Amino acid sequence: MSRQLQYLVVVLCVLLAVFFSTSLAEDQKTPNAENIDKQVQKFLDSHRWSWRDANVPEVDGKALYDIILQHGYKNALEIGTSTGHSTVWIAWALSKTGGKLITIEIDKYKRDQALAHFKEAGVAEYIDSRLADAHELVSKLEGPFDFVFCDADKDWYKNYLEAVEPKLSVDGCFAAHNVFEVSNIGSGGGRGREGYRGGFGRGFGGGGGYWVGDFLEYVRSFSNLETKVLDLQGSNGLCVSYKKAEK
Repeated sequence: MSRQLQYLVVVLCVLLAVFFSTSLAEDQKTPNAENIDKQVQKFLDSHRWSWRDANVPEVDGKALYDIILQHGYKNALEIGTSTGHSTVWIAWALSKTGGKLITIEIDKYKRDQALAHFKEAGVAEYIDSRLADAHELVSKLEGPFDFVFCDADKDWYKNYLEAVEPKLSVDGCFAAHNVFEVSNIGSGGGRGREGYRGGFGRGFGGGGGYWVGDFLEYVRSFSNLETKVLDLQGSNGLCVSYKKAEK
């Protein structure tokens, strides 16, 4: 064997060794999908009866998870983290699509609790948590986003939609929580019209107005959005709008 050939063989062996050692290190650093599933499920099971602070119920978290997986969304935005129940569901789905989530919370106490939950659930690396006023930050974010979940101050929903719609990718989804069909409000289950007035943080009731009907009318005025309210047993109301084209 010539010296030149021997040299090439040595170089090839070194390169292969570096490649395999790097791959092994990455495998050890990043948990596989099965491990993430187990850790998130353990987290959700252990906290099943402890969610408060305006968090979503499990059925709505599962719906968000399913929407992201079904459409392969990767660039997500959440407006209103609270203590992180919905955020964990969204990040869990993004761990499978290779995506990332920006989530915004104005309350430092809730945000600190959420950060601890993300770590416990094993999904912190998929979340960019921002302590900020969404009224100011949402309009400054560049996007694009293919999935947006809105669960903040209710009388500002129209403003959030107006700010993010130009940054929403075609075929992307804008999901809004606590939204029922107006015809169903007052049909029982705590959905009476008075239940949508006042309370729950800054401007929740839109100055005493019935914000649900106002928001549905507004979102359905977008000719490029296909909007429906999901009919889910045990849901706190989930409206989804899919962007079919640019305006």
